[in-house]
Amino acid sequence: MANAKPFDAAEYLDSPEMIAAYLNEASESGDASAIAVAIGTVASARGILVRPRKPSRQTRPPR
Repeated sequence: MANAKPFDAAEYLDSPEMIAAYLNEASESGDASAIAVAIGTVASARGILVRPRKPSRQTRPPR
């Protein structure tokens, strides 16, 4: 494949109706990780920067 561009669903979420349909599909899957990815994709489509949270002391691996 010559210079194939990676698929980005955010490029197609250009209306409130498309965003709602995308979130509904993710929600109906019942898969929490699919829902989280969909929310992140919508945030990206809307131009919202989503940063990962800093791990708490309890979730950090021991030194």
